Amino acid sequence: MTQVITVIGGSGFVGRHLVQRLAKTGAQIRLGVRNVEAAKRLKPLGNVGQIVPMGVDIGRGIGLQAAVTGADVVINLVGILAPGGGNASFDAIQADGAQRVAEAAKAAGVARFIQMSALGADAESKSRYAQTKAAGEALVLAVYPTAAIFRPSIIFGPEDGFFNRFATMARMAPALPLIGGGSTKFQPVYVGDVAEAIVSAVNDPAISGIYELGGPSTYSFKDLLAFTLEAAHLKAVLVPLPFCVASLMGSVMQFIPGAPITADQVELLKTDNVVSGRYPGLADLGLTGATIEAIVPAYLTRFHPGGRFGNLKGV
Repeated sequence: MTQVITVIGGSGFVGRHLVQRLAKTGAQIRLGVRNVEAAKRLKPLGNVGQIVPMGVDIGRGIGLQAAVTGADVVINLVGILAPGGGNASFDAIQADGAQRVAEAAKAAGVARFIQMSALGADAESKSRYAQTKAAGEALVLAVYPTAAIFRPSIIFGPEDGFFNRFATMARMAPALPLIGGGSTKFQPVYVGDVAEAIVSAVNDPAISGIYELGGPSTYSFKDLLAFTLEAAHLKAVLVPLPFCVASLMGSVMQFIPGAPITADQVELLKTDNVVSGRYPGLADLGLTGATIEAIVPAYLTRFHPGGRFGNLKGV
């Protein structure tokens, strides 16, 4: 029988890669999204009628029951890096929202639940992002004790929000900030590997509990900015910025839509974002993990001075 899989937040960065892989399995895919019209661009990833966008707002619980009823698997990918007001707060989306999705799935008799969390999820953290990610995990596990929960480090790939963001900043400004001196450690993981990990959990009910997803190498924040400049063929000075100054800047900027940094994000940067070794990871799922060196330069060519083909001679 054809599987019916509901992907809440399926039109986002990870969702687009996941949906493409799920479509190849022949599954019927429902995309629970806030903007149905925008999600229609994903329909060509499958056969006619295979991918169906449905209006869902987990902050208010709107549309959830219709999206999960009759599904075999529900995957919740929804998360935010900066909160909005009311129903778009960290609590409403990452904690209460995750609980709403799990409870709706359970009420509909859905057998399998998969939750996207984040490396660094910690109820004791001073970051509300990390606190609510941990709360979301606990609330999901209370409803689905055998749920699979994935905690990725920063995720890279075309259209990512890390390398593309800093390349954009470097093209517009002569300097990039090394918040806290740039010593924070990261273990970037390729979006394709994250998607493959989730597909593995869809296909194997034995995959349950927490999985930490980190790439094959660890880098400091400074290393990653230097790599970005090299891959994008851009020049900028890396300027150390103390945490206290960055926090003050973030406190002011966080009220601006699309702010480059918030006080909560500065708090996150005070803790290394690498796997702890206490939980299984990519290797336990049979995945080796792609490196940033193998993937990132190809999509940062658009930042090269003169454009993607600006360095070609005699063509």
